[in-house]
Amino acid sequence: MRGNLRVNLLRRHPVAIALVVLLLATAIHPLSPLVDAVTGSAPGDADLDRPILYVMFAPLSNTLDALTFFSLARAEWAVAVWILALAAWGALRRSETPLTWRRRVVRALIGPGVLILLAIAAVLMPRPVPHLTTDGVGTVIDYHAHTNASHDGRPGWTLAKLAEWHERQGFEATYVTDHNVVYDGSLPVPPDISISLLPGVEWSVYRQHVVAIGPVEALSRDSFGESTARMVRIFAAIERQGALSIASLPEYWRNHWDDLGAFVVAGVDGFEIVNCAPKALGFPPDRRRQVLALAGSHDLVVVGASDNHGWGRVTCVWNVSRPGAQGFHTNRVFARPLALVQGNRWSWTAAVTQPWFMLRSLSWSERASWLTWVVIILLYRAMPRREGQAAGLGILARSLGRRRTAAVPNETPT
Repeated sequence: MRGNLRVNLLRRHPVAIALVVLLLATAIHPLSPLVDAVTGSAPGDADLDRPILYVMFAPLSNTLDALTFFSLARAEWAVAVWILALAAWGALRRSETPLTWRRRVVRALIGPGVLILLAIAAVLMPRPVPHLTTDGVGTVIDYHAHTNASHDGRPGWTLAKLAEWHERQGFEATYVTDHNVVYDGSLPVPPDISISLLPGVEWSVYRQHVVAIGPVEALSRDSFGESTARMVRIFAAIERQGALSIASLPEYWRNHWDDLGAFVVAGVDGFEIVNCAPKALGFPPDRRRQVLALAGSHDLVVVGASDNHGWGRVTCVWNVSRPGAQGFHTNRVFARPLALVQGNRWSWTAAVTQPWFMLRSLSWSERASWLTWVVIILLYRAMPRREGQAAGLGILARSLGRRRTAAVPNETPT
C-alpha cells in the first residue's frame, strides 16, 4: 500500500517531487552565496543580509535574481528552450475532459506568458533585495553606474533613484559614470540618502569604453578614435587630469584582448573583472584569471561594476575599498556566484544549468523557504474537494469552513 502511495504521489505531483529532490541534492555541494572574485573563495568578513520578505518569498526572489544574472548568450538559449518546453507541456498535458484546439492553444500560451511576466518583473518590479554587510573595514562602493543622462539609461532614472538603488543594497558610495557626460564638482546628495555620489564619466572611444573616476574634465573623443594606437592615449590624458582610468567590460575582452599589454604600457590604471551587464556577464573565468595575473604583476587595480542603467533591481557585485591600500590591493571584489559562472562554455545548457546553479547558491534559510512552499502547495492540492465547493484560499479556507459548520448546533424541528 505504501508503494502504491509513493507511485500515486509521484504520478500526481512529479514537478513538486522533482523540485524537492533537486533542493536536497544541491544542498550536498552548495555554492557560497558570495564569492571573492579575486581569490575565488568565500569571504570571511562579508556576507549578504536578506530581508525577511525576501526569504519568506524565496522561490520568487531567487528566480527573479537568476533571471537578472543571465549573460546575453545564455539568456537567448534559455528563453528559447523554456518557451518551447512550456508551450509543449501546456498543449500536450493530459486533461480529465476533452480539449478543443482553442483551449489547447490557450494552455500552450500560459507557460510562456508567465515566463515573460517574470522577466518583466525581474527588470522593473520593486521588491526586497539582499544587501552587503562587512566587518566595517573599508568603503562599500560601486565604480560604474548610470542615470538617465546616458543615452541608454532608463527614462526617469534620476540621481535620487540611482542613490536609493545603491543604498538598499549596502553601498556607501558610488561613482556616477554617464556616457560622455562630465559633472562639474561634487554631485548633490538627494534628501534622506546617506551614500556619497562621486563624479566620473564613461568615455566611448575606439571600440572601447573607459571609465574615468576622480577629477575628470572634458576630452575631445575624436583624438582617440580610428585605431587602437590612438585610443590608448586616453589613459595618459586621464592621468594628466589627476583621475584614474579603468578599462570596461565587455569591450576590452571582445575587441582588444590582444592589446592589453598596450593598455598597460599606455598607462591604464585598472580593469573591470566583473560587470553585471548581460553582454559583460559572459566574461570567461579563464580570461578573468589572465587579467588578474596581468593586473597583479603590474600592481593595477581590479574592480567590479554594477553598470546599472535603471534596468534590474539587484546588483551582482560589490567593491570594498581599503583605506591606505595601493594598486592591486586597493579593492576587494565580492560577487554573486551565479554571475561568475555565466562565462562558462556551452551556453546552450543554460535552460538547465541556470536553475541548477541558482539552487546550489541558496542559503539554508532560502532552501527552507522553498521546501515550505512546496509542502504547502502539495497539501493544498492533496486536499479533497467536494462537489460544488469553491477552492477559496486553500487549506485555511476549508479548515475554517469546517469549523464554522461544526460550531452551528443542529436544529431540532419544533
